[in-house]
Amino acid sequence: MAVLKVKFTKTKRDKLAQILWILNWVSVVSGIILFSLGLFLKIEIKKRNEVMAKGDINSVPNMLISVGVIACIINFLGGKICYDCSDANKFSRWKLVMLPYIVCTFCFTFCILVGALMCYTMRNELEESLYLGLRDAIKFYKDTDIPGRCFLKKTVDLLQIGFRCCGNNGFRDWFEIQWVSPRYLNMASKEVLDRLKSNVDGKFLVDGVPFSCCNPSSPRPCIQYQLTNNSAHYNYDFLTEELNIWMKGCREALLDYYTGIMRSIGIAALLIWLFELSVLIGVRYLQTAMKNVILLGDLEGESDGWLLENSFVETAKYNINIIKNLGKANQISTVSGMNDPNINVQNTDCDKTNITTKSIPAAR
Repeated sequence: MAVLKVKFTKTKRDKLAQILWILNWVSVVSGIILFSLGLFLKIEIKKRNEVMAKGDINSVPNMLISVGVIACIINFLGGKICYDCSDANKFSRWKLVMLPYIVCTFCFTFCILVGALMCYTMRNELEESLYLGLRDAIKFYKDTDIPGRCFLKKTVDLLQIGFRCCGNNGFRDWFEIQWVSPRYLNMASKEVLDRLKSNVDGKFLVDGVPFSCCNPSSPRPCIQYQLTNNSAHYNYDFLTEELNIWMKGCREALLDYYTGIMRSIGIAALLIWLFELSVLIGVRYLQTAMKNVILLGDLEGESDGWLLENSFVETAKYNINIIKNLGKANQISTVSGMNDPNINVQNTDCDKTNITTKSIPAAR
């Protein structure tokens, strides 16, 4: 029994073809939107490429860009097919193409759904990439004279100012690394030498943060050095006073920023997927209705259209049998109970001859 069978008259078939022609052109626009969203996400990721570790974070934008290009091509072809389906004579040229087209379009719409879901599952990979990238960027913050790293100080400072964040997980990350370049250390100072000697690795560690961690909205002048020393500043208590530096870590700030972008892109991709799926259903109804009207031979009469010719279970079994029988066409059947047709064929004995012997006349 056909699934969701609908009866179409000649007028309904023509209107369906015209509506689908328009919707396919709208789908071309939706493909351009998908391409643009993927390109936008790729550019946004590339902007902070210096503070991200290499990984699979570009898989989502690449997926959206590819699906967007395919959408434009498929829907452009679909518009041409639907336009010709308003005429039964023109439909005959697409008769053998429409079913493979529908199958390919179904796979394509599934890719849109996958791309939308990937926008929501990318958070863990992005968080790990940001953690490793920011860790290395902060580690090399002081290397302003080393080629390949000299830009990191500016990158981190602009990042902390723009996203109102400090450090990787928080401002305390700066306490654990030497972020002041050795060229700016006074090696004649006893305080500097004592700090270098007190550290096992010989690093100059301070309880301070770069200037880019300062909150300009604070009513108090920025305290960026000796943050844990209450006696170093007037009327200051490290444990009770609200610090005038950014408290949020840059990993969390960037993660929230990208999560918001990907959530919006995911919603847009889901809406486009639903729209493409509705267009695909309409094309399937048009294909079956036109096929049946040609089989009936009355191009002006009514015809049935459906999503599946048989039930879901029967269709699944049929497709599974097709998959199982692939590649078995040239194999010899070995089904139990079937005999070889050559077994009972009587063989000709070429070594023996059944010739009647005649008596040899005796010599006289």
